[in-house]
Amino acid sequence: MRRNLTFATIIPAALLVVGAFLTTQDAQGQVRGAYPSGFSATNSGVVPEPGFSYGNVFLDYSFSKVKGPDGDRLPVTGNVAVLVDVNLFQWVSKGKILGANYAVAAGLAVANSSLTSVRLGAIGGGAGLADSFYQPATLAWHFERADIQASYCFFAPTGRFNPGASDNTGSGHWTNAPASGQTIYLTKNKGTAISAYELYEFHTDQKKTGIHPGQTFNLDYSLTQIIPLKKDKETLLQVGLIGYGQWQITDRSGPGVNPAVAANTHYRVNSLGAAASIILPGRKTIVGFKYFNEFSNKSTVEGYSLQIMGGITF
Repeated sequence: MRRNLTFATIIPAALLVVGAFLTTQDAQGQVRGAYPSGFSATNSGVVPEPGFSYGNVFLDYSFSKVKGPDGDRLPVTGNVAVLVDVNLFQWVSKGKILGANYAVAAGLAVANSSLTSVRLGAIGGGAGLADSFYQPATLAWHFERADIQASYCFFAPTGRFNPGASDNTGSGHWTNAPASGQTIYLTKNKGTAISAYELYEFHTDQKKTGIHPGQTFNLDYSLTQIIPLKKDKETLLQVGLIGYGQWQITDRSGPGVNPAVAANTHYRVNSLGAAASIILPGRKTIVGFKYFNEFSNKSTVEGYSLQIMGGITF
């Protein structure tokens, strides 16, 4: 079976408007990390075949709950919707370095967010260029029963950011992130697979505020099955169970941040869902979707994520 097309990572959604939901004390905690949770849940260790690839990904992050440090729902009513459309470009070498294909990638995105309150109606939101994503170094190894990749990427603050504004589309800080993905094939024909993707975020100080966001660990995972839709295996259906987690590891710090509050408001995100994709190996094309439902979050918002993608290798 030919290697499936996949796209390892994209730029972050503009989630800063979520902070307008929180109380003064809770707002001293972070909301989410830079990485868009769940994006690499399937085929996590796989890169496209050698050559140039283009992908387009649409993400819908919608939240209607605010969870406190103990996981209890806070008495805040409203909805946050963050829509992001990403253009992703990736190149994979034919040659090998240390036995691995070398790859580079970049993601450019436009974000549109809205913030509504039951009591006040529409109270904020913004649209425009979001933060951009660059992955200058990826090594991808291909074994008989596994695909594994290791990479370095960073998120650049190209989105609009002004402290206290409700129309921000960026984070206002840089993020450096080492990452790794693994796909282990449980069957000889590679039809059944488990995947995991890990990314750790190191943030710089936020411009104009001097606040240093806490570091974040991200984990995406899946169990998938490929089903041939035609006898020649030129049309494949991949379905599976998926999930993600995101954990704040270190305290937020800087001007105006209460250390006691920061130490006790580390966010935690959990989610489970389902995914399905149509793969056309002969045309080097893939289209698919993922749906995640969040649960048992702490010190952040809670809702769902819908992700729709398509890609082709030339």
